[in-house]
Amino acid sequence: MTRPARFDVLFEPVRIGPVTAKNRFFQVPHCNGMGRGFPSSMAAMRGVKAEGGWGVVVTEQCDVHHSGNHQRELRLWDEKDIPYLARATDSIHRHGALAGIELAHNGFHVGNLESRTIPIAPSLRPTRGILPVTARAMDKDDIRAVRRWHRTAAINAQRAGFDIIYVYAGHDMTLPVHFLSRRHNHRTDEYGGSLENRARLLRELVEDAKEAVGDTCAVAIRFGVDELMGPRGLSSQDEGRDVVEMLAELPDLWDVNLSNFDNDGQTARFSDEGFQAEYVKFVKSVTTKPVVGVGRFTSPDTMVSMIRSGTLDLIGAARPSIADPFLPRKIEEGRFDDLRECIGCNICVAGDKASVPMRCTQNPTMGEEWRRGWHPEYIPPKDTDDKIFVIGGGPAGLEAARALGQRGYEVLLADRGRELGGRVTLESRLPGLGTWARVRDWRLTQLKRMRNVQLLPDNDITADMVLEAECSLVAVATGATWRGDGMGRYHSEPIPGLAHGAGAVPVFTPDDIMAGRLPTGRVVLFDDDHYYMGGVIAERLAERGCEVTFVTPESLVSSFTQFTAEQKRVQRRVMEACATVVPTTTLTRVESGTAHLSCTYTGRETTVATDAVVLVTGMVPRDELYTDLRGRGEAALAAAGIRRVVRVGDCLGPGIIAAAVHSGHLFARTLDTGITDETPFRRENVELDWDQPLPHASGGGARAAR
Repeated sequence: MTRPARFDVLFEPVRIGPVTAKNRFFQVPHCNGMGRGFPSSMAAMRGVKAEGGWGVVVTEQCDVHHSGNHQRELRLWDEKDIPYLARATDSIHRHGALAGIELAHNGFHVGNLESRTIPIAPSLRPTRGILPVTARAMDKDDIRAVRRWHRTAAINAQRAGFDIIYVYAGHDMTLPVHFLSRRHNHRTDEYGGSLENRARLLRELVEDAKEAVGDTCAVAIRFGVDELMGPRGLSSQDEGRDVVEMLAELPDLWDVNLSNFDNDGQTARFSDEGFQAEYVKFVKSVTTKPVVGVGRFTSPDTMVSMIRSGTLDLIGAARPSIADPFLPRKIEEGRFDDLRECIGCNICVAGDKASVPMRCTQNPTMGEEWRRGWHPEYIPPKDTDDKIFVIGGGPAGLEAARALGQRGYEVLLADRGRELGGRVTLESRLPGLGTWARVRDWRLTQLKRMRNVQLLPDNDITADMVLEAECSLVAVATGATWRGDGMGRYHSEPIPGLAHGAGAVPVFTPDDIMAGRLPTGRVVLFDDDHYYMGGVIAERLAERGCEVTFVTPESLVSSFTQFTAEQKRVQRRVMEACATVVPTTTLTRVESGTAHLSCTYTGRETTVATDAVVLVTGMVPRDELYTDLRGRGEAALAAAGIRRVVRVGDCLGPGIIAAAVHSGHLFARTLDTGITDETPFRRENVELDWDQPLPHASGGGARAAR
């Protein structure tokens, strides 16, 4: 399969200072929850990106000193950190890509809980967030020290094999941008006041890095040109543009985006592909240096338009490279139907924020490259003679059937609905979730090519039918249903007065809403799920004219979306759509026309007149078929030739779509989903530093302490 000539421009080499990228595909820095805690996992993940054809692969941020200590990312404090970073560059270079590193000092963005060093900032101010820590104002000695730390880190990065050295001045997270900001910098010396003064540290760090690495490494600036704050912050129409013009020819590369990350990393619920173009398109007009930018690019045509229009020289990607590490190679080979497009859900971001190896809704192998040995494109061929019956065509069933088919197994995939996709088909019709249908569409595209997989929609499978199917393995992926009794995280017993469909007031669940059964009038929506579902249903009801009272036991709306970097946008949207938002409150009981609410702290009760209640509290596995099959007994199953029946996805344990996809993939790899005595993945243990002597108190000191 050959690609059309219009895509050739994406595979032109690009000179970046003293080095050359083999194509225009540039994996920009992105966090991953692995970092220095799981360095082998981090290195293997970056290596797979390079194998997939990315011309440049860059690390996440890398701390240059313990006074700007980010707890879950990389660090390059001294030579001791070189070996594990060299493992990453080796993995990247093995496939002909350039390796980049993002050097960073986090200033007051961090509280230094690990190092216990007092944070530093341009001016005195509390650290970011709620930590009771204050960053002290830097003096000239501190500034000289920061320059020295950056320079030393650049030299050590060069020794580790990196080709591109980043100076990170973005996302309102690092010292260079803190100095640039009028909000954060109140100095009156040569590092404060005018923009030229506030940009001085950034200029010096770039100059220091270029002097340190000579002609062997490129030096890049990563810069947020707009904070979407108008005159209160950097703007692409004002000082954001002025900074680029001022330093236009200084770096070898400009990596430009929006600040802070909640703006840069917007989900598909709030922005479209290429949404950053209007903010960054000016950059190429003021510099001759190559420019890379992002926009959750998944369409090859959009990528070409970014180049042809003069907006970008390099197609930057973080999330699309996670969903499909082989995106460049597939475009190069003209395999456009094989592109596994990012859905823009940010569950990858959630993994990092939770300080665990990240995961991806579309790509279940993400984060598993080293510890499980999973590859996004290759899977071992079948090693048994099983014929496999997968019952349920939702995300878990589709992924199980697809991966099993790729392995060469004969597979039957049945679903009771005419339309495959299960929950992703239904949820993709809710406000802002349209891209989630890609989870279904990509897998169906792959499945329809497989002669060894038979799709059987519109089949409500019974246990008797399974016993007659002549299959030796059965995977029950029948999903889950939303609860109609109010039980969830807060309530461990049903809420009085609720009976789904026959209570004091009509009660609805997300299943009803997605099926088109909608309430009218005044609605109390009780959200004890805390992810996206409560918010998008509130939007749908408001669109249909309902007067919605949004009730949640948490202090924030959809509080889990803090992990997906969209909570503020979600809360704003819900507050705009709903008549009332009532946090830290639970639904306690329902009587005719009245919902009784109580404060989760004081127990103080209030009432709300309501015509209907919508419950978003939790899901229950739809596992009746599994229970029926297991209840037939081992002898009956064996007589039918069935050696194993397993549950997969939400039928095993309701959760997020990414978990369902991972469960389906796990079954395809192992032919089981049960818990065993063996650890299912490799662990990375820290090598003990026994060569460092422990300090011992003197005898007198020890006695005095008693």
